Amino acid sequence: MLILIRPSPLSKSTWSFQARATYDHQNNELNQRKVKIYTKTGDTGLTSLIGGTRVPKHHLRVECYGTIDELNAYIGLIRSYEISNDLKDELLEIQYLLFAIGALLAADPEKSKMKLYNIANDDVKFLERAIDRMDHELKPLKNFILPGGNTVVSHVHVARCICRRAERIVVHLAASSEVSGSIIIYLNRLSDYLFVLARKIAKDSNTQEVIWNPR
Repeated sequence: MLILIRPSPLSKSTWSFQARATYDHQNNELNQRKVKIYTKTGDTGLTSLIGGTRVPKHHLRVECYGTIDELNAYIGLIRSYEISNDLKDELLEIQYLLFAIGALLAADPEKSKMKLYNIANDDVKFLERAIDRMDHELKPLKNFILPGGNTVVSHVHVARCICRRAERIVVHLAASSEVSGSIIIYLNRLSDYLFVLARKIAKDSNTQEVIWNPR
């Protein structure tokens, strides 16, 4: 079972995650035991949501949290490149929140009783402040620009596209199932953040942006 634990305000990271098997309520200590990676419960093409509901792996909810996982992994790739430590720290915070979003989407809203963190307005404001800070350093955008420029910038644009895809799938799910509206808002703002981040990294690396010229 994956438990999401909010640390004290003095903690640098927004979230910490601990895989746990048992919890000693009397001593208030976490006891961990190794859990096998493979369970064989998905060999028939079914998987379990948080709450126990079994669904096919092509289920829209599975597609949602799978795409969030893909986005999270891609942001981890970007963070491994030579970019400023401040940007790496921002991306790490975003990864923590994407993990929390994945857990929310993996929960059956009708059966899950696990208390999971929901995206707060402050999380969206965090992205908006970062967007405004980076955008202040950039030249006004008067034309469309083509994705690319260098390897890191290109990866950020791919992450932006994955984020947009995740947003579309979550909106699709929200049409037929309970989904927190704050998730959709966060993903929408995150794609804006990634667009500005691509421009910021291009500027920092003296990479010229390619303006789109209609043929």
